[in-house]
Amino acid sequence: MNSRRNLFQWAVVGTVAAVALAAVSAQSADSKAPSVAADSRLFEMRTYHAAAGKLQDLHARFRDHTNRLFKKHGIAIVGYWVPTDKEKGADDTLVYILAYPSREAREKSWVDFQADPEWKAAKAASEANGKLVDKVDSVYLNATDYSPIK
Repeated sequence: MNSRRNLFQWAVVGTVAAVALAAVSAQSADSKAPSVAADSRLFEMRTYHAAAGKLQDLHARFRDHTNRLFKKHGIAIVGYWVPTDKEKGADDTLVYILAYPSREAREKSWVDFQADPEWKAAKAASEANGKLVDKVDSVYLNATDYSPIK
């Protein structure tokens, strides 16, 4: 009787484990977790690490050219920020967030933006005395279901 009970318990444990594994697999196959807003746009947080002494030139390029060209190519600008603490990059870091209807829309917008002759000219002119950016970090984000911005 004891061996049947053990066998039954192991069968139950195995079944529960299989169901749990299937649920986890199904959830990981779904690209959005339950707390992600179904109507979220794709957000992209970009962090630019400016070349030494070039942060103000980078600001000027965004102010004078990039903002308008982003809008021209359907890229929504959420905002721009700079760190407040020197040890966190206040002298050489620009962070900004963009929004797109989808990943596909993002890819098309960037291809079109980078191919734009006006962008190419503005970039070349702004880098006449050296490159402005040493490194770019990019993170794609979806809004949560409780986020005020989607």
